Amino acid sequence: MAKGTKYTAREADENGFIHYTQDEHAVWGELFERQMEIIQGRACDEYMEGIEKLGITADKIPQLEDVNQVLRKTTGWEVAWVPALIPFTKFFNLLANKKFPCATFIRTREEMDYLQEPDVFHEIFGHCALLTNPYFAEFTHTYGKLGDQAEKEYHVWLARLYWFTVEFGLMNTPNGRRIYGGGILSSIGESQYALTDEPEHRPFDIMTVLRTPYRIDIMQPIYYTIDGMKQLFEIANMDIMAHVKEAKQLGLFEPTYPPKEDKLAS
Repeated sequence: MAKGTKYTAREADENGFIHYTQDEHAVWGELFERQMEIIQGRACDEYMEGIEKLGITADKIPQLEDVNQVLRKTTGWEVAWVPALIPFTKFFNLLANKKFPCATFIRTREEMDYLQEPDVFHEIFGHCALLTNPYFAEFTHTYGKLGDQAEKEYHVWLARLYWFTVEFGLMNTPNGRRIYGGGILSSIGESQYALTDEPEHRPFDIMTVLRTPYRIDIMQPIYYTIDGMKQLFEIANMDIMAHVKEAKQLGLFEPTYPPKEDKLAS
């Protein structure tokens, strides 16, 4: 997960306050207003309730401590400052301790529509709202503990479970299919695309999920759908590592997407 980045995370001052520029606040505001309009009727109710609990608005980038005050009261979680993308080992360890990593930079206007690495908008707007939900919070905590204890050879297999749930998960509700994955909810393109007839929607099956390859730089051709937030709690109580080990033995399915273009090819 670690790689080079052109962004630099904002560090807090001696009082724990992170100083952002007016332009950075403006970028947050534009992203916030745009996404809030798009996800109406697309995001799951639990997410919308979480946004309300957090009290975040378009006015400014939230301070981590303000988010933490809400998360501590609801599920005992916190967001933790990180410089940028972090290694799997650090990522799992933070989640195991109920700390959600958050790089405190925000994308530039040139990358408003798509940013490959997670910024403060993706982490807080995309993920923190659902960390107020006990089922989602328990699943994420269990996932972190498993990864923290697992041998490194299993990390990439666990990553697929996270990808198709926390990042790009969909949910069946009495009002139809809804989004709960933060990677979708924080993306203008994917939040409109995910519920259309273009991608394939499959019911969640842990073995299938673990064996499904993905690319991070395209719209997802496949989404997995759970039957309500409580199913995440049920998944957390499975013997996930037994499934991971079996999936590793069986190997990956053939990709349903084209191979990445080789930029070095003539």
